[in-house]
Amino acid sequence: MYQEERMQLILDHLQTKKRISIEEICSLFDVSRDTARRDLVKLDEQGAIIRTRGGALLPNPLQDKIGNYKERLMKVSEEKKSIGRVAAHYIRDGEHVILDSSTTVHACAEFIDQQSCFIITNSINQADVLSDKKGVSIHLLGGQLEKEHRYVYGSTVISTLSNYFVDKAFIGVGGISASGFTSVHDEEGMLKHQMMKQARQVFVLADHSKFGKDCPFRFAALSEVDFIVTDRLPEPDMLEMLQRQGIEILIPDFKDEEELEEV
Repeated sequence: MYQEERMQLILDHLQTKKRISIEEICSLFDVSRDTARRDLVKLDEQGAIIRTRGGALLPNPLQDKIGNYKERLMKVSEEKKSIGRVAAHYIRDGEHVILDSSTTVHACAEFIDQQSCFIITNSINQADVLSDKKGVSIHLLGGQLEKEHRYVYGSTVISTLSNYFVDKAFIGVGGISASGFTSVHDEEGMLKHQMMKQARQVFVLADHSKFGKDCPFRFAALSEVDFIVTDRLPEPDMLEMLQRQGIEILIPDFKDEEELEEV
């Protein structure tokens, strides 16, 4: 087998298994450890993998591949809208709630129809959507504006948040894995974590593509979340791990989105 063929098969393996060891390469392709290392060195030089001690994994998604907020809003799927509808169902009249700046949480904001509730957010877009809802009182946090992604952040925001105690926080994430909950931007991740700390119940809103994915910044442990609202159950191993942490998985019933299926 030519090196180029073997390298492509290594990448195919990584797409499904997420990581590979030198021992696995030797076993799969009947090559020596030196040959396996040369394959990984070449793939690393091409930017296709990240070499680790004894193997390799796929690189994290690059920040520059993430579109700005308006672009991401245009691509909000029906699955994310269903997630947002389910999440909004859990907001009760009179509650104090934190909404972060993610597009999936934006979908939640669109479905809020409570007679009265108090919403705290760092998102310009969330505040704009909620401004048309008569029963909603809005507190837009002040801080440094991230223009491209339409949210405010910084030490001032975190300090202000620490004075609030709310019933629920609704948080979007970049990835969910055994490592915990991750995001691409560290500033945003620190802000999400502070939001979680101020809430009695924490809801993570994430479509199925976020399971088994790690982004560069880990901002919270699995044990810090009460519910994950998603469109599809994760793989059995992931589901078992989440349930061991006491997390409830909430998914829409696409036949009737007013009915909730709890696992």
